Amino acid sequence: MRPMRLDMAGFTVFRDETTVDFTDADFFALIGPTGSGKSTVLDAICFALYGMVPRWGGARGLANALAPSATEARVRLVFESGGARYVATRVVRRDGRGNVKTANAGLQLMPAGFDVTKLDTGLSPDDLGEVVAGTPAEMEQAVLEAVGLPYEQFTSCVVLPQGQFADFLHAKPATRQQILVNLLGLGVYEDVQKKATARAAQAEARLEAVDQVLAGLTGVDDEALAEADARVERMAELAAAVAEAVPELAAARVTAREAAAALTALDGELTVLTGVRAPGGVTAVARAVAAARAEAEAASTGVSLAEEREEKLRGELAGAGDESALRLLLRAYDDRDRLSGEADTVRAAVRTANDEHAAAVAALAAARVVADRADAELEAAFRAHEEAKATDLAVSLRVHLHAGAACPVCEQPVVEVPAVPADSAVAAATAAGKAARAATKAAQATVQERDTAARELERLLVQARARQEQVEARLAELAGQLAGAAEPAVLRRELAEHARLRRALEEAATAVRAGRETARQARAGVDAAEERLRAAWRAFDTARDGLARFGPPATDRDDVAAAWAALTDWATTEADRRRADRAVRAAAVAEAESLADGVQRAIAGIFAAADVPVGDDPVHAATVAVERADAERRRLHERREQAGTLREQRAGHEREAQVARALAGHLRANNFERWLLAEALDLLVDGASGILRELSSGQYELVHDKGEFVVVDHHDAGLRRGVRTLSGGETFQASLALALALSEQLAGMSTTAASLESIVLDEGFGTLDAATLDTVAATLENLAARGDRMVGVVTHVPALAERIPVRFEVRKDARSARVERTGR
Repeated sequence: MRPMRLDMAGFTVFRDETTVDFTDADFFALIGPTGSGKSTVLDAICFALYGMVPRWGGARGLANALAPSATEARVRLVFESGGARYVATRVVRRDGRGNVKTANAGLQLMPAGFDVTKLDTGLSPDDLGEVVAGTPAEMEQAVLEAVGLPYEQFTSCVVLPQGQFADFLHAKPATRQQILVNLLGLGVYEDVQKKATARAAQAEARLEAVDQVLAGLTGVDDEALAEADARVERMAELAAAVAEAVPELAAARVTAREAAAALTALDGELTVLTGVRAPGGVTAVARAVAAARAEAEAASTGVSLAEEREEKLRGELAGAGDESALRLLLRAYDDRDRLSGEADTVRAAVRTANDEHAAAVAALAAARVVADRADAELEAAFRAHEEAKATDLAVSLRVHLHAGAACPVCEQPVVEVPAVPADSAVAAATAAGKAARAATKAAQATVQERDTAARELERLLVQARARQEQVEARLAELAGQLAGAAEPAVLRRELAEHARLRRALEEAATAVRAGRETARQARAGVDAAEERLRAAWRAFDTARDGLARFGPPATDRDDVAAAWAALTDWATTEADRRRADRAVRAAAVAEAESLADGVQRAIAGIFAAADVPVGDDPVHAATVAVERADAERRRLHERREQAGTLREQRAGHEREAQVARALAGHLRANNFERWLLAEALDLLVDGASGILRELSSGQYELVHDKGEFVVVDHHDAGLRRGVRTLSGGETFQASLALALALSEQLAGMSTTAASLESIVLDEGFGTLDAATLDTVAATLENLAARGDRMVGVVTHVPALAERIPVRFEVRKDARSARVERTGR
């Protein structure tokens, strides 16, 4: 089980909504002052999965989930287990009467590829995948199947109280036995004992019933039975004679087998001793380690040089000035040159617009004069038209006049009648008026057109003058900006130098990355070479341990090749000595087999005298003869056959009762429990020894002698010493190895497939000295570097926390605790 994300709201000290993202936190620490809520984060994980927290004392402590004065607590955990991703949710509420109950609990299987960072922080009950469990009652089995561990084993395998296992390391055998009983849950065998007792009682009751039936079987014919009995007795005598001879035969065969076994054992020893061979390339292992370390040191030096060059180029680039300022100055120069040309154009445009506007104003004035003249002419045409009408009226009267007659208008005598004009004066005046009206309209149109033109030219003139002011203002601004600035060519050279430094910096950064990759590969080469050296020593230790019963000589731990050479020379000498003993043992085998053949012939004579075939197994043949005689006797009567059947049933019931009683007796006497504890301790020490050897770089192994823990120091010629002689850091390593091994053994004894993908040590390290703390930190780093599980530490020791790449700092104020991620 590997936690991915934890959301809390109203949970104990986390009153406000709080999210802890473990997505890429392979090695993390929960830090913060005492009482800030570090352990509460682990409580929330346990609570989301199992609805219980170790510190609450079982399900009755459910009220502890609520923050002070809160009425609801929500916890949601996203986790991975066995390659699948799940989300577990629990909601606790307090009702109006103050009772606290689980209002909602569920487990969902999330779809592949779901981005957990997109989950809402409000803990809304969105559909996050397939519902595996939807009620608190369904959660227990669903979580067990998903995680693979029940609550008690989860709190011993994933969230580890490391101090308890330090007590386990130093505990007395009796105390350690009780701890194993509690952690392994061996109380289940008490139930087995009770069931075995009940089964024995049932078998004995059936046995009593069979005995009652057998007691009532009578009426067998005496003569027939006597003859059958005589046959049975003869066969019994045969069986007795065979029984007397068979032990002698068995003894002879045992002697032959023992001699053959001794010869086989000698041959086995020869096989083991002659099979001791140094692995190929062992002499080159140490040289490979030295070469790899030299290569790693050279790579590290190369990285340092590349980093120095990169830093130097950064300094040069920083000292080369502000690149953006240089670009702004060059842009100002370009603007000035562009606007200088534009200023001349604008000024010319202003002059042209001014001239055109003046001409348009003059043309407008002239047009207005022409219009005024046309208006006067139109007025004169109106007056001429009125006069023409009077003239035409007079002409119309004149037609009727003749000299000497009275004038109808003035009543004076007409002296002479004027001549009548040929054309009408009104017609001529009308034509003149139309011409004057057309001239007036044309003049007015010209005035309107030239007024519009003058207004447009005036607008253009205003725009040209405004643009001229803008250009001249910008030129003045640029002149101020460029006052004292370097020439454009100088600025371009400085920009070119910037570009050159930037390219050089990029090349240097590339070189740093390449160097770091080379250094990483070199370090990996060192690790691989050192691992090969450790493997060579492990192979040597394995070979030497296989020869331990022969008493191999002590070896020098400084040179693996020399150690192998000494061991093979010794094995060769021992093999030669055993070859000399082989002929003697082969002769003993031949003698024992001859004796067994003689006894076999004697048994064959006994069967021949009784006229019974001996077969391959004398005991079986004698038993068959007895059974056949007994069968003849049983066939005398049906009830005798029934009696035989009941006897067989009785034997079965008796065996069942004996087995059940024996099992109950063993369990009652704790024999089976002691055997299980011994097996568990052997497995535990074997697993812890492998882990301790890895954590201590091959220095220590862990063994036990009559229940007491002992370490084997390979750096001190395999010296064995008590675990109490270990330093604080070494004790931590041994305790942690036991903790990890015990967690794995607990998972192995679980009825489901546990997925141990994370481990969290809720331990205070404040009492450790600096050296021990350094060892503890190195041990945790090595454990995290194995990459097989997430490693978490709850601590308030800064020196330890600073060495852990991901830190979750827990802080608490008067209202709520909060979690902030620091580090990488």
